[in-house]
Amino acid sequence: MLVNIHLHYLTWIILFLLSIQVQAQAPVWSLEDCIDTALSHNKTIQIAQNQGKIARLKNQEANAQLLPKLFFQGDYRYFTELPYQLMPQSAFGGPEGVFREVQFGVPHNVSANLSLKMPLYDPQVMGSIKASQTFQELSLLQEAKTKEQVYLEVANLYYNAQILKNQLAFIRENLVNSRKLEKNTRLLYEQTLAQRTDWDKVLLQNQQLESSVTQVESRYETVLNALKFVMGLPLHSPIDVALDISQTEKEAGSTRSTLDERVQEKKQQLALQELSTLRHSKIPSLSLIGNYGRTGFGYTGNPESFLNFYPVSFVGVQLSVPLFNGTVTNKKVNQKKIEVQNSQLQQELITEQAHMAYQNASLQSQVAENLLHTSQQQIDLAVSVYQKTLIQQQEGMVSLTEVLLADNALRDAQQQYLNVLVDYLKANLERKKNSGNLLN
Repeated sequence: MLVNIHLHYLTWIILFLLSIQVQAQAPVWSLEDCIDTALSHNKTIQIAQNQGKIARLKNQEANAQLLPKLFFQGDYRYFTELPYQLMPQSAFGGPEGVFREVQFGVPHNVSANLSLKMPLYDPQVMGSIKASQTFQELSLLQEAKTKEQVYLEVANLYYNAQILKNQLAFIRENLVNSRKLEKNTRLLYEQTLAQRTDWDKVLLQNQQLESSVTQVESRYETVLNALKFVMGLPLHSPIDVALDISQTEKEAGSTRSTLDERVQEKKQQLALQELSTLRHSKIPSLSLIGNYGRTGFGYTGNPESFLNFYPVSFVGVQLSVPLFNGTVTNKKVNQKKIEVQNSQLQQELITEQAHMAYQNASLQSQVAENLLHTSQQQIDLAVSVYQKTLIQQQEGMVSLTEVLLADNALRDAQQQYLNVLVDYLKANLERKKNSGNLLN
């Protein structure tokens, strides 16, 4: 009975510890999961989306310039001194060229008017509408470019985390081998078949590997924190990356214009529209105008006080013709021409850079892909050599120096593999970016 109770408690403790271990294990996120989360929660993308909303509202604001404008104006004036006017005496039968001052009006004047103005044709307004539409399209491209930058940042951090995780796996595997070597060397030392310095060398190597494990683990956590920050997740969120790195990713779709090229193209289009608007500023504008109001005249005094209102209204069209504003417009036109020229040169430069970067990335990707297979074979060969050398060292056929040389060769092969893998992943990202297919 007592044995059964102990077994029951032992089973409960084991299950409890296993549950804690399962809870402590962070979930493994794929690269696609990280990118999708970043595209939904990254604050830089949210800022870019808000900029797009502002651009859309600016376009609506520009279109609203075509709607009628209605104004209300009202005022009250009390004349402490009535205005004077000169009347020709000839109007009353007097001599020509003789005038008499006369005060007109009443002290109290009240007016209230509704004024209407609607542009019928205004080249400035039409130009601003086209420019705002282009600016809205540009903001959408800027938002896509921000998403592309976040994509690259997430992918680079994710790949860095995977590289560090693989490096950590290599170091731990090397540490296991080194501990076996330390055990063998200690046994040889106890049998007086090895020197104390040999044992110390292996102990020092173990300590160095243990320190490397701590350093790589710290760097790994740092990269994960940066990845969570870019994804928009709290830093305390548990997250892990996959150990296996996909090496079968191929270019998706055909080559197309990059976002940088399309952004520059829209900038050039915007500059051309601004130049056209400046040139059209010399064209007359036509507006429909109207007014309805009432004017009140009042008098307080003897023999009779009054306040009478009289209507006033009109409709018509207003033509505005710019005649001369100095040379301001001409100077602005000349400046804008140079901006358009620079924009064209910038677009050509970006296109050439993208083409060159794509060609270089494709070449680097092909070279790295070929080297990956060779590097993996070198690791397998280095492992085989190390294991055989370790067995020979146990049998006293080789010295510790040869074992350490084999161990160094294995580490070099592992590091070479990781370096080639970094080049391969980086080249793939560059190739997709400069082919315009990164977000597809």
